[in-house]
Amino acid sequence: MNWLCDLMEPRVMDDDMLKLAVGEQGPQEEAGQLAKQEGIVFKDVLSLQLDFRNILRMDNLWQFENLRKLQLDNNIIEKIEGLENLTHLVWLDLSFNNIETIEGLDTLVNLEDLSLFNNRISKIDSLDALVKLQVLSLGNNQIDNMMNIIYLRRFKCLRTLSLSGNPISEAEDYKMFICAYLPDLVYLDFRRIDDHTKELAEAKHQYSIDELKHQENLMQVQLEDEQARQEELEKHKTAFVEHLNGSFLFDSMYAEDSEGNKLSYLPGVSELLEAYKDKFVIICVNIFEYGLKQQEKRKTELDTFSECVHEAIQENQEQGKHKIAQFEEKHLSSLSAIREELELPNIEKKILECSADISELFNELMMLEMQLVEQLEETINMFERNIVDMVGLFIKNVRSLMAQCRDLENHHHEKLLEISISTLEKIVKGDLDEDLPDDLRTLFVDKDTIVNAVGASHDIHLLKIDNREGELVTRIDSWCTHLVDKIHKDEIVRNRKRVKEINQYIDHMQSELDNLEYGDILD
Repeated sequence: MNWLCDLMEPRVMDDDMLKLAVGEQGPQEEAGQLAKQEGIVFKDVLSLQLDFRNILRMDNLWQFENLRKLQLDNNIIEKIEGLENLTHLVWLDLSFNNIETIEGLDTLVNLEDLSLFNNRISKIDSLDALVKLQVLSLGNNQIDNMMNIIYLRRFKCLRTLSLSGNPISEAEDYKMFICAYLPDLVYLDFRRIDDHTKELAEAKHQYSIDELKHQENLMQVQLEDEQARQEELEKHKTAFVEHLNGSFLFDSMYAEDSEGNKLSYLPGVSELLEAYKDKFVIICVNIFEYGLKQQEKRKTELDTFSECVHEAIQENQEQGKHKIAQFEEKHLSSLSAIREELELPNIEKKILECSADISELFNELMMLEMQLVEQLEETINMFERNIVDMVGLFIKNVRSLMAQCRDLENHHHEKLLEISISTLEKIVKGDLDEDLPDDLRTLFVDKDTIVNAVGASHDIHLLKIDNREGELVTRIDSWCTHLVDKIHKDEIVRNRKRVKEINQYIDHMQSELDNLEYGDILD
């Protein structure tokens, strides 16, 4: 740490400091003065140097959203923070500070060069997001466990590593261990690793490396399996039928149903419950499979619509380009004729003819755009009718299948109530041969108590079914509404942009014609 920093008051990054730093690093001539007058735009800054400023806390950096290089060395920073918005950062220097923990780097996915030299770090971690990391400087810290090296194996682009000045660098096997466990490393502690050293290191640690690779492969397989499950789940969510390809909905009905779980121990209920579950799951799977098929149909409909829109726009653009090409060929010829004409009346006549040609082109281009608007409006309306009908039919059929689930629940409720009342009668008469669990026996005080318990269980089950149906209907309705709204809005934006382009082109051509000076022409 620079001794001058010790004589200064600790500072926090504020706008004044940042403006001063940007001003000092910007151009000092006319461009720099103009930037100061018009105001410094932080989002345009690509490199920022803030070393030797006695900064204690990192703050206000969110404005530098396009920053590529950030230099914060030789300060008194204790915590890495405030870097969330700097997603384009490639180079970061935090050397010669008081940092104890690596943190706050989760969004820096483009970072290639990181220096944390001469801090107080004891553990290498929390760098997972830095998938492009090539250079890592961690020398002169407090890292004392060689297992930190194994963590760095995940960084496939890492080629340069500095760890000198840490306790681990004093270990006898330090260099060999690193070369063995990080075989793609090119430079260690600012020295190139030769092939002979790599071969010796690999031979020395071969058994351990093979075992580690085996574990890494197993973990990779698990990771890929989990990713595949997540992708499959996202596919099911897109179809609005996630968790309906099994017993999830049925199990959720009993997850919070304490009364139902107690009643399942009644004689005969176990078989009844098993038959109920089998039939219930079959209906859920039918909804799931139907949902996936309908999603494919919706996707095909949307893809066909998008293709039609793209073809219509492309064809229209080609017609527009053709008309512009014809116009420009004639227009250039007309301008040449104007420049060659010697008689003023003839010049004025030709200019009027050119102006008429420009107006005619404007009308033709606008007519083409109007035709496209009408064509796309018809296509959009047809798509809207089709997708709304598809969603409506899907909802209707899902509700029909959910009604079957409710019918099963009602039937199960009736049978369970019959068994419960029959059991109560046996208990009253003393004819019950089976022993009931104590918590179940407490329900058989009287008829009202057992009827209420069975009813409470029934209500929970119906609520779960209703909620799942309601969630599905609400989500697909919302999806359909947002999709159609977006299509209409996108078309409005496209039309406005096209009209603006036409007007700008026509204005340019007319302005070019208006700026023709008779003197220049005659000259």
